[in-house]
Amino acid sequence: MDWLNKAIFYEIYPQSFCDSNGDGIGDFNGIIGKLDYIKNLGCNAIWLNPCFESPFADAGYDISDYYKVAPRYGTNDDLKRLFEQAHSRGMHVLLDLVPGHTSAQHPWFQESMKASHNEYTDRYVWTNSVWEEPAGIANIKGFSERDGVCAVNFFSHQPALNYGFYEIDKPWQQRTDAAGPQATLNEMKNVMRFWLNMGCDGFRVDMAGSLVKHDPEQKGTIALWQNVRSFLDKEFPDARLISEWGEPEKSLAGGFHMDFLLHFGPSHYNDLFRCKEPFFSSRGRGDSEEFIKKYLENYNKTNGKGLICVPSGNHDMDRLARALHGDELKIAFAFLLSLPGAPFIYYGDEIGMRYVEGLTSVEGGYNRTGSRSPMQWNDEINAGFSTADADKLYIKMDESKDRPTAKNQMENADSLYNEVKKLIGIRQNNPGLQNTSRIEFLYTGGQKYPLVYLRGIGDERILVIINPSKEEVDFKCKARIGEPVYAFGDKVTQNGNEISVKGQSAGFYKIEK
Repeated sequence: MDWLNKAIFYEIYPQSFCDSNGDGIGDFNGIIGKLDYIKNLGCNAIWLNPCFESPFADAGYDISDYYKVAPRYGTNDDLKRLFEQAHSRGMHVLLDLVPGHTSAQHPWFQESMKASHNEYTDRYVWTNSVWEEPAGIANIKGFSERDGVCAVNFFSHQPALNYGFYEIDKPWQQRTDAAGPQATLNEMKNVMRFWLNMGCDGFRVDMAGSLVKHDPEQKGTIALWQNVRSFLDKEFPDARLISEWGEPEKSLAGGFHMDFLLHFGPSHYNDLFRCKEPFFSSRGRGDSEEFIKKYLENYNKTNGKGLICVPSGNHDMDRLARALHGDELKIAFAFLLSLPGAPFIYYGDEIGMRYVEGLTSVEGGYNRTGSRSPMQWNDEINAGFSTADADKLYIKMDESKDRPTAKNQMENADSLYNEVKKLIGIRQNNPGLQNTSRIEFLYTGGQKYPLVYLRGIGDERILVIINPSKEEVDFKCKARIGEPVYAFGDKVTQNGNEISVKGQSAGFYKIEK
């Protein structure tokens, strides 16, 4: 069986996870020391945010050397040991591949800035004149001896790598099969080859749908990834790719194994967790309808394979616990851990770590900085993250006296941690709840609550009933429900075709044949 079919990921932001040498920044040895914690939670795969050499103007998404890890984390050999230690525990590790741009300090870009033509002149997207900007693409200009304007990906210190243009309307635009774009693609294959040979199990790909420019239907970008897929199938058939794309019909066509549901754009993902009235708030004023519509639209494009990842959160969005609290978080995880696709748990979400308010931006985090604070392990200095002085920490800790820690959550049978651990175990023991099992949402006559859907594979069918609202609600259902596989709060009651659901409850019920 493909390991991805039962994968439950734990996302690690390496600089904030565990500091083994007391310098205030997390590192590989710190992660290795916590692998058993991750495994005991039930996660069997890791997504490691960028860990390559970087000036860290964007927390490592501005890479200055794809072939060398940042010294703050350790050495290449330390990362190799992390792969080996994870594998010895039956776990897999995805690295974060950033193919769309580099740091402006990358040696490739330093060469590309030169007026004289060289190997790297066409490695990035440049116009022919400093007076001509690339239409519709952010850019920087007037900073080098080279005459031209350089396209960037968002931040001005992240020049865009050149994979060519699908539609050509300017003389400086190169086709995808031109020498420069092909050299860029081949070098990115070399990067992947290097780390796969080192022992990583694949990649989560940053901004995967953005590589080919002027590509309105993304046909050029799909073809590029199909090229990559062919390379991987030939040399590394077990390597897995997960895309930050948000359009599964395109990413899966390109050869990705799963696609992330994005928290921005039209997904309505944050209608559930991060808005004025989240669906999972006990106030019961939220609405999941638009999310379900968009989710099903994407789900159907996967041909019913459910290859869409819905994360608890990540380094780019508010902590789950900023808007949800107490039992709301447990019910939210009952939802997240009963959907198709590989679940992703952002480090600390399993213990209810909070968004730290009012922080000054650290390494390009800006409003995201409060979601990147150090992991809270225990009641020791700096919550067990680091022995460094508090002012040396990568990001300021949550200083609340009642801050959750892994230690106190593990010791409390009724904690969020133990509820998440229970849910993961139930998912892994019931094929009908796993990554590639089907889903069917059941609508309840326009009511906003509860959220009800069927999961199943083969003859196994499990009815998931989730009511975040504090009010009791009911809905009609022809199926006869049996004993619960999982129940949080009061069990539902069924009278004929009418099912009553107590407030703030969640349950998974096998359907009687």
